[in-house]
Amino acid sequence: MTTNRSDIAASSRSTDMGSLAVLFAALLWGTTGTAAHFNQDVSPLATGAFAMGIGGLLQAMIARPNIMGCLSLLLAQKRWVLLGAVCVVIYPLAFYSSLHLAGVAIGTVITIATSPLAAAILERLFGHHRLTLSWYLSLALGIAGVVMMAVGETATHGGDIAAISAGGDTMGTGSGSVSDAHWQRLTGILLGIIAGTTYAAYSLIARCMMDHGTHARAAMGSLFGVAGIALIAGLGLSMLVADPRLFATPGNTSLALYMALVPMFLGYIAFGYGLKTVAASKATLLTLFEPLVAALLAVTIVGEHIAPLGWLGMALIAVCLVIQVKPATA
Repeated sequence: MTTNRSDIAASSRSTDMGSLAVLFAALLWGTTGTAAHFNQDVSPLATGAFAMGIGGLLQAMIARPNIMGCLSLLLAQKRWVLLGAVCVVIYPLAFYSSLHLAGVAIGTVITIATSPLAAAILERLFGHHRLTLSWYLSLALGIAGVVMMAVGETATHGGDIAAISAGGDTMGTGSGSVSDAHWQRLTGILLGIIAGTTYAAYSLIARCMMDHGTHARAAMGSLFGVAGIALIAGLGLSMLVADPRLFATPGNTSLALYMALVPMFLGYIAFGYGLKTVAASKATLLTLFEPLVAALLAVTIVGEHIAPLGWLGMALIAVCLVIQVKPATA
């Protein structure tokens, strides 16, 4: 009985540490929007490819001993590795393009809200993880909070939209401009759904690989290493052909390196550690911390204003996170 209680306590502590690691990753990811604000002349595809590509290659490098130790197991799981790597490639390209087309608020809302729902559906279809009432409650609070934040930001910046709508046919295009903007927004929303789904998918794949004996660093390093090679190769072609601005100035270079080394490299190291003990559905829900951090940085550093509805949404997200990280009762 004593051993059993000791094992339960140790498991609870491990889960708590995993939750904190995921929150730390979300904290780092929440800085990317503010960083991108100071680098607006660079293509979102180039930003995403470089950040995730370099971060992925660095993860593979530090995980090399673990990858070699699990090489036979990784070869047996090669289909999962390739599928996970494809999801890792798609995620940053879809996410940053969603922000560019639909706006930061809407793109982030769709991606973040889609992730836990997609993770829950995938775990139901391919896993045996059972979701608790507290998970559903915190999901509802979290999504409501993120939507309130988006609506609050839209209301704050709605004057620009109203001005455009009231401007009439100033460019001679009539309702075509409004229609184009509408389809651009819809495309951004679709890309946000794709980003959230692929994020949930590679998180679940990595967790499944760990559950089948693959070391956490080997699982994350293999997925992100393969994806990193593809992303950097594609980025090199893009820079030669279409968009050479990523390193055009010292500021651009510094921001590109920050995005790759801190949110994408260090953030995903922490996220991989958290996935060892936290289910993918819970981990994706904990990353609702990301828009909370992003909003606070936008206010304190960028100088943006958040409407009262947005602050209420932030409070709901905080309650959601408290529910998820509270210690489980034995």
